[in-house]
Amino acid sequence: MKITMPRPGQSMEEGTILKWHKQEGDAVAKGDVLFEVDTDKAAVEIEAPEAGVLRKILCPAGATVPVATPIAILAAASEDVAAELSSAEAELLAAMGGAQPPESAPSSSAAPAEVPPAVSKHDRAAPAGVAPADKDAAAAGDRPKASPAARKVARERGVDLAGVSPGSGPEGRILSTDVPSVAPQAQVPVAASRYRRPMSGMRRAIARTMLAAKQTIPHFYMKLTVDAGPLCTFYQAEKQKYPCTINDILTLACARVIRDFPAFRSRFENEEVVEFPAASIGVAVGMDEGLVVPVLAGAEGMSLAEVAVETQRIVEAARNGKVVAMGQGVFTISNLGGFGVEEFTAIINPPESAILAVGAIRESVLVKDGGLRPCRIMTLTLSADHRLVDGLMAAKFLARLKGLLEAPEPLREAAAADAAPTE
Repeated sequence: MKITMPRPGQSMEEGTILKWHKQEGDAVAKGDVLFEVDTDKAAVEIEAPEAGVLRKILCPAGATVPVATPIAILAAASEDVAAELSSAEAELLAAMGGAQPPESAPSSSAAPAEVPPAVSKHDRAAPAGVAPADKDAAAAGDRPKASPAARKVARERGVDLAGVSPGSGPEGRILSTDVPSVAPQAQVPVAASRYRRPMSGMRRAIARTMLAAKQTIPHFYMKLTVDAGPLCTFYQAEKQKYPCTINDILTLACARVIRDFPAFRSRFENEEVVEFPAASIGVAVGMDEGLVVPVLAGAEGMSLAEVAVETQRIVEAARNGKVVAMGQGVFTISNLGGFGVEEFTAIINPPESAILAVGAIRESVLVKDGGLRPCRIMTLTLSADHRLVDGLMAAKFLARLKGLLEAPEPLREAAAADAAPTE
């Protein structure tokens, strides 16, 4: 099979291969990490979709190629891959705008060679009057880095890419979505107190993804308040045994409930509903430049101690620039309770079906049977995609989650492996 450049982020147009974890001739098991790719937000490890032998690497580390472009061939050791290899090389050549594809990376038995990133045929042409010896300097100094699609769009709109640089792609590479819809007018001087700066690649990616989410996903919202007293008591007891957080308990509770609600572990992709067997939960991690969402895979089968360890690992990796399983979640949790935020609504992380916004645990008064008692409460706000989730289903989901958080003892142990969905 052809291994192609993936699209971990919704707004990603091209990716840069940072490192190959396997070399030509290496045996590969399904799920092994094949390579790392640099996206708008972070480095992402890409796993092998099937078992086999890595027969050919078409693009070495450092190469930047469009998404869905073949970059390697995976096959059985004895399989004839000549036809597949020829087809993949043709696709790669076409995707690169006619430029020669980068030389393949060396096999594990050969010393690695330094290969510069691939460039389009337009990037290699020097301006008129420039001597051959000065071509590289001119190309690097006078032409901004841009994808072939961005150059085409810029020509059609009459936009000078020099005024767009840097872009939101790797190393400031300009993508087609960075090109303004019309050529910018002459700049009018602004007051000295103002400061203009280009958006970072991460902020551009967030802006595109969130705008698309609000424009294309029919959100609806549902709010529920939980009696957090039992949750706090449970948390205090468990953290004496091992490091854990309130958010770990929320993550596990959501995963257990999602297991029984197929719509909440489904995605809307290309006019189809894709249902996933596991409740892989995205954990929103705030950083200086924006938000990333590493994913805790198969959380519904873990114990609370296991969730705590794994969540700490993926959060630390995200803060170090590597987002685990980015784009592979079915549901996201965004918790701003640590900042004292009492309640808020969140935008769904496409193509997931829902996101849960968690507010701070705070003191309040509970009225029950005509009496008052002091208590601690927490507000949860669910944002759901109405194409996949109906109001009644969302209400049932929140009610089940509330029940589990107000009686959290079952979360202490791992769930039974053969537990069957009930909704």
